[in-house]
Amino acid sequence: MMQKKQFQYVRTFAPASVSNLNCGFDVLGFALHTPGDEVELRRNNSGVVSIETITGDGGLLPRDADKNTASAVVRLFLDKIGSRQGIAVGIHKKMPLNSGLGSSAASSVAALLAVNTLMGEPLTRKDLLPLAMEGERLACGNAHADNVAPALFGGLVLIRSYTPLDIVQLPVPETLFCAIIHPEVSVPTREARSILPEKIPLRDAVKQWGNVAGLVAALYSNDLSLLGRSMTDHIVEPVREHLIPDFNTMKQLATDAGAIAFGISGSGPTVFAFADGLPKAQNIAKPISAFLTSSKMPHQVYLSAINPLGAQLLIAE
Repeated sequence: MMQKKQFQYVRTFAPASVSNLNCGFDVLGFALHTPGDEVELRRNNSGVVSIETITGDGGLLPRDADKNTASAVVRLFLDKIGSRQGIAVGIHKKMPLNSGLGSSAASSVAALLAVNTLMGEPLTRKDLLPLAMEGERLACGNAHADNVAPALFGGLVLIRSYTPLDIVQLPVPETLFCAIIHPEVSVPTREARSILPEKIPLRDAVKQWGNVAGLVAALYSNDLSLLGRSMTDHIVEPVREHLIPDFNTMKQLATDAGAIAFGISGSGPTVFAFADGLPKAQNIAKPISAFLTSSKMPHQVYLSAINPLGAQLLIAE
């Protein structure tokens, strides 16, 4: 790959993502338009990667460059291309932490797009994916791709295989919108993974396989009814729903308002609902938001179509 122009300063954006899609644990995810994170990188002569600033995290993220996912993947990138370039990292969190929206994934992906641009694009986006997955390993102990892949490539993504890594971008119905509700309770990914069953009854696995296949078929045939029938989780949701206050009430409100499907975004506590068009997504979000407000539960609401672009360059100079 021919090396392009190198820059002194780069700022990038990477979107939040919804993973699992109920029946597709660790193998399905899609990118949102909003929220997302921004990362800025600046060259210097220090010979090391350091964190210059972090905003929007409430002081919760590590300032140690070895422990922060954004700076850690920049180091991995430089090691891969054999560079000792000094880089100052700025991270601007524009989404809640431990939300189930791929916060660590967005920071890692934005940082990798930024450093790749800064250094003249020696790697392709496909090359960046395994590095982003290592950022997930640092964040939660598991190098899963169902957040980093959609954040990097955009769209709705299937991870057909992890070994070898095989990523498939699936078609998306044009009218499909998502209502995202984030109750302000913390559900750390490590904790949410620790309660998952190690063994699954064959009957449940068969149901789940059928639903994943039905979901993929629905996307290719633009069949929203089939999509809704397929998005049932027999394995993960039953053991995670108790981590999210009033999950079943929110699910019922969404169903009553005409949601195509409703489920947990990643490890939660964020929940999401698919809708046929923006007005229906708004109508689904309203009663859930009203219920959470009446329950004195702080929360955020996001409405988004599926983002086909993924991470984007904002400034390069």
